[in-house]
Amino acid sequence: MTQMRALADLHEEYAFLDADDRYRLLIDLGRELEPMPDALKTDATLVRGCSAAVWVYPTVLDADSGHGQRLHFLADSNAAITKGIIALVLLTVQDRTPEEIGAADIEGALAPFDLRNQLSSNRTQGIPNMIALIRETARRYGG
Repeated sequence: MTQMRALADLHEEYAFLDADDRYRLLIDLGRELEPMPDALKTDATLVRGCSAAVWVYPTVLDADSGHGQRLHFLADSNAAITKGIIALVLLTVQDRTPEEIGAADIEGALAPFDLRNQLSSNRTQGIPNMIALIRETARRYGG
């Protein structure tokens, strides 16, 4: 299943849920994130401007079948909802090439979730910073 398809399926489920269940879905999504080693949770990997601590660390997957290098992100947060939000953001870019990430409409992919109206401004204020960090990382790797 492609990531965008997975995102569409997730949105379909999300759309039918009430506010409390949407919170639970985001928390569950965050729990599904690959564990991020504590050693990678440094000032250098900290996303600025988030009310909770959020760390994002890129790794490079080996090029296979001519697709070029792909970026795989490890992420974590000290807040369950925020961890779910970064997991949702990563669904739009995970294991894609820097060029694909640079061209991705991350905000557009997240728009159907209407996070700004579903969550408090405290919880969503860092989303643009998470996206900016991911885009900047892709640029550094050639996107």
